[in-house]
Amino acid sequence: MSEFDQTPETNGQVHDAYTDNWVDRLAPAWTRPYLRLSRADRPIGTWLLLLPCWWAALLASLGNGFGLRELWVMVGCGIGAWLMRGAGCTWNDITDRRFDAAVARTRSRPIPSGQVSVKQAAAWMIAQSLLALCILLTFHPLAIALGLASLALVAIYPFAKRFTWWPQIFLGLAFNWGAILAWAAVAGEVTENAVLLYLSGIAWTLFYDTIYAHQDKEDDALIGVKSTARLFGQNTPAWLRRFLIVSVLLMGAAVVGVTAPMDSLLVLVVAIGAPWAFGWHLVWQLQRLDIDDPDTCLMLFRANRNAGLLPVLFFAVSQLL
Repeated sequence: MSEFDQTPETNGQVHDAYTDNWVDRLAPAWTRPYLRLSRADRPIGTWLLLLPCWWAALLASLGNGFGLRELWVMVGCGIGAWLMRGAGCTWNDITDRRFDAAVARTRSRPIPSGQVSVKQAAAWMIAQSLLALCILLTFHPLAIALGLASLALVAIYPFAKRFTWWPQIFLGLAFNWGAILAWAAVAGEVTENAVLLYLSGIAWTLFYDTIYAHQDKEDDALIGVKSTARLFGQNTPAWLRRFLIVSVLLMGAAVVGVTAPMDSLLVLVVAIGAPWAFGWHLVWQLQRLDIDDPDTCLMLFRANRNAGLLPVLFFAVSQLL
């Protein structure tokens, strides 16, 4: 039994997991370390990976009909996001195990706490990746190729904070790749509007992950890990405003690019509401931000699920129209 397991008040729970989450309450004991590796007790990351996929699937099919294929793309992306987020987080924990052991918020994760070995984690990562591949193979050939290409981004990301102050860019490139993939799965091609939506998602990732990184900035400084939170410091709100504006404008450009040729003013008006509702949610986050309060940073980071669901709602209503 490891020293971590002997601590009764933790009982293997991860520090920043949701209180009373289903993994800690309901999952069989032997599965909990693996589910914690996959962040099943912290679902916000799955949402942030999935939502750009849903934006793209809904926007790419706007005006062309929404049928069983499009529905399967959204369902498949949901399953795939859970699996690939789990595989990516497992890879991240394998590569970062020494850093995680030195940071208060992350030393309770399964590998540094001794709940699983590196070999067990690697086997779990491969299993999740193979299941995700089964989902991917049901998509359009272009989407399959794009999905396989994304593995390079996933592999690089954990090392980014070692060589750049902008690791959040690498996270954005990887986490929003689903927008390109889902667009290709629905439309069979990648258009300029897909690229605009992808870039919008990257700016959004810079926004929310900079907030997230402020939780660890003191520990990161001690161990030499780089982040935009450390880079921006007290100028963080000004940088976040820039990311907000860029994200909203790029999403708006993608929406106009899709809806303007449709010659339907009602659809255009409803769809263009997506970036503005999304933007107002980010403004709300900025108004409440306290970069020196880790609890507030975590709360605002998690609030981005609701921010990302707003475009899904507007695009879905546009589909009905």
